[in-house]
Amino acid sequence: MGNSDRGTWTETLSGRERVREVIEVLDEPTPVQEIADRADVSRATADDELQRLERDDWVIETTVDGTKAYDVNPVRMLFDEVTTHIKEHTRDELEEQLTELKEEQEELASEFNANSLEELREQLAEEELSAAELRERRNVIATWEALNTELALVKHALHLYGDVVELSSPKNSSSSSLA
Repeated sequence: MGNSDRGTWTETLSGRERVREVIEVLDEPTPVQEIADRADVSRATADDELQRLERDDWVIETTVDGTKAYDVNPVRMLFDEVTTHIKEHTRDELEEQLTELKEEQEELASEFNANSLEELREQLAEEELSAAELRERRNVIATWEALNTELALVKHALHLYGDVVELSSPKNSSSSSLA
């Protein structure tokens, strides 16, 4: 982040908000001091906000090289992504996405004569491929992995669709009383 961006960042967001922004883009467990540095806050502020986020189940505490670190809670992230899919798409749209994703996967399987990701990976070691062909196969493997992830998310969204819509409806949002 450039200095002009940093000024805007610190002027428009509180320190705690910046810690949350940093957490959202983590791709691996990260030490508290590194999170504090990225968020441009003190270690104490970062640590306090991270502990609150852990209590709220947004992050999990771990260690990196013997140092306290945090990572995004993968379960919470999964549920958030599934819920987002449900909020942004109708059941019909999700079913269409599932079909399109499966068609794309089948096209890759046909083009590269592999019925699974494992078969595609085996081709790397078993076939005599040029460097360009190896790069292409590695790109196809990454695409296949992304398709698998998206397929799983869409399937989860379809499976939970009715429950989430029902629980999100206004009739269920009022607080219940135990009279």
